[in-house]
Amino acid sequence: MKNFALIGAAGYIAPRHMRAIKDTGHNLAVAYDTNDSVGIIDSISPHSEFFTEFERFLEYAHQIKRRPEAALDYVAVCSPNYLHHAHIAAGLRLGCDVICEKPLVPTPELLDELVLVERETGKRVFNILQLRHHDAIKQLKIKVAAAPTDTKFDVELTYITSRGRWYAESWKGDPRKAFGVATNIGVHFFDMLHFIFGKLQRNVVHHAGEARAAGFLEYERARVRWFLSIDAGDLPEEVKGKKTTFRNIDISGEKLEFSEGFTELHTTSYHEILADRGYGIEDARHCIETVNVIRTAVPVRGTTGEVHPFVR
Repeated sequence: MKNFALIGAAGYIAPRHMRAIKDTGHNLAVAYDTNDSVGIIDSISPHSEFFTEFERFLEYAHQIKRRPEAALDYVAVCSPNYLHHAHIAAGLRLGCDVICEKPLVPTPELLDELVLVERETGKRVFNILQLRHHDAIKQLKIKVAAAPTDTKFDVELTYITSRGRWYAESWKGDPRKAFGVATNIGVHFFDMLHFIFGKLQRNVVHHAGEARAAGFLEYERARVRWFLSIDAGDLPEEVKGKKTTFRNIDISGEKLEFSEGFTELHTTSYHEILADRGYGIEDARHCIETVNVIRTAVPVRGTTGEVHPFVR
């Protein structure tokens, strides 16, 4: 049984990590968050220690290192995006392997810094790239690999996930902390596209704003028009008033259906990490490079065939 710490226990995604730790047969020893709205712990791991000050959490983690049976083995990071780098580095320096949510960090330079900390500590960083474990994604990857090598698929990616006014007041609405809508809600899609279609060859941004972003990506095996939004006003008319989220991936005229099968993907990711088959820093580099370019690019007027229809 491995001992885990969880940083960011009050966040939206934290319960999936808590359940993954429990479902893989391990122990959530301690959790930390500046917010104390963490009652979900009672139904998953009621014995866990909990702190609202990072200094006290860190001191406790150092104290239990004196007892081999209690010492931490892993630190799971679910904190706001802008804190990932600091919390990952702290976990590594505690002598733990670290499991972190997406995006790992905002820039390739910070990835390089984490590589140095890995070398200094002898510990590993793992990124949750759960879409790689989804059955529909794995089947599509096999299909693409089996197609003639000169085939380039035409892909249209649309993801609209409505967010209320609270979003702008939270850290997620602050581009200095969330790094923009393409990074915050899109990074796992960009990782998925690379996983299926290979290396990125072109990256063009057609629109960039606080609520939405769009552009064109050309991979070795695909041409992708993409559109991401948190504005309910962008929902298609047939969806408005019925659903708050619209997700569509069209691949050369065929719709990729993967609306189901998400609930266990974090647990699957933990199983793979604990079996030493997890995705590390270099696996995450491609999507970090992609969103870094998108975030810093100057939008341009696109050509016909490259612009997502929602932009037009």
